[in-house]
Amino acid sequence: MLALRLTRGARPAVQLRRLLVAAASAGTGFLLLCALGHALGRPGAPPDSLLRLVWCAAPLAATVYFAVAVARADPGAGPRPGLSALGLGPVRMMAVSATATALTCALGSVTALLVFLHLRGDLTGTPFDGSGTDFLAVGRPLPLPATLTLLTLVPGSASVAVAVALRPREPAGSPSRSGRTAYGRFGAYRATAVRETFGAYGRFGRHLEPAARGRRPSAARQRTPEEARAHLQAQTQTQTQTQQDRLSTGPSEQDPERTPGPDGTASGLRPAAAVPASGSGSGSGTAPSGLPWGIAVLAVGLAAGAYASRTGVGAVPGERPGALAGPVLAAVGLALAGPGLTHLCGRLLQSVRPGALRLLAGRLLMTEATRIGRPLGVVCAVLSGAYALGSLYYTGGRPAGPLALLGVLLVIGCTVATLLTAAVEARQAHAGTTAALLRLGAPSSTPRRAAALRAGALLALFGPLTVIVAHLSGLSPAP
Repeated sequence: MLALRLTRGARPAVQLRRLLVAAASAGTGFLLLCALGHALGRPGAPPDSLLRLVWCAAPLAATVYFAVAVARADPGAGPRPGLSALGLGPVRMMAVSATATALTCALGSVTALLVFLHLRGDLTGTPFDGSGTDFLAVGRPLPLPATLTLLTLVPGSASVAVAVALRPREPAGSPSRSGRTAYGRFGAYRATAVRETFGAYGRFGRHLEPAARGRRPSAARQRTPEEARAHLQAQTQTQTQTQQDRLSTGPSEQDPERTPGPDGTASGLRPAAAVPASGSGSGSGTAPSGLPWGIAVLAVGLAAGAYASRTGVGAVPGERPGALAGPVLAAVGLALAGPGLTHLCGRLLQSVRPGALRLLAGRLLMTEATRIGRPLGVVCAVLSGAYALGSLYYTGGRPAGPLALLGVLLVIGCTVATLLTAAVEARQAHAGTTAALLRLGAPSSTPRRAAALRAGALLALFGPLTVIVAHLSGLSPAP
């Protein structure tokens, strides 16, 4: 009920994205039902039906990927300040998002079932009459268990993927589980992961304060009010003089930082240059680590495609597994290298005496390299893979069927919509930065110009790369 209320009260843009998820789910469900109908219509050709079902994995993965992106970009999916007290913490909000995604995909699956039954003539009594409609299995009853299993495949996969993607994670600065204090039964001593060596407390009883042992501090140790006031003034003067000395000296002339020694005292010294700067380990300073792996997989895919083109045998996909493995590996390599290439694009954009606009666009690209680069790499992989597979299997005037066109449109549409959703999410994440720039007096056209510059830089890098990879992956086999 809560998921339905949150879905109904969402913004129009969020509702539009959910309708797109439902449409993608309907298309994928229709392809799955067509694979079932082909198996029913041709019981003597199980390999062909199995191949059709396997090809439905690409639209299914694209639909799930799009559903996860839409759920992550939903403003109502994140934790809210006042909902934790009502029992709607991060885990409950994750469950609500997964339920809303399952309902959206279930709506698309029901729509696919209605369209499939309408084309079969089960609803109107008049089946669709046309060439190439053997996948409808007109006149044969649909098995209910198989139909329900295929229809629940998209909602179940999407809801599980959303639950895994939006699961609550511990912050990076939180203590690890091994370093936490573990307590045993009531009245027992605590057990820590780090064992203390003998003599760490000094002599027996030295760590106990006099008040803790039931003694009152002696009169000789008590200070008069005048002595306490004078001691406080001396400490204040010492701190003021230290701050003035630090301000007067340069950073290179300051004292080195002291680190605790083995006995807990400040005996160990470490130079100030060895201290890592704050934020150097995250954000735009760290490049994604998938670029070398992506380049390696891309090279292996291109090599496999080139080898298959030189030793091409046969004309069907089953007789050329190397020709099929080449474009697939090349597409996977492009998807892996997307974040790293985006980070490199941002670094190149702000090189060679950049201005304020280039600096802003480049830093945003480096910061959002993973968020923007991963769906952008997937889009390039899908485009290059579609061109390569089309040039390999639909040559010589061989037309593509309506189901193949529907599957290609589904995959390309879902990946492009995922990229646009990631761009919207990045803009929402940097709304505070944009507002701060406008408050500082920057022109109102600066964010739009920076966005256009980022889009142009990404297009200039990924466009030719996609064309080159698609051409090399789709080389025709030698006669």
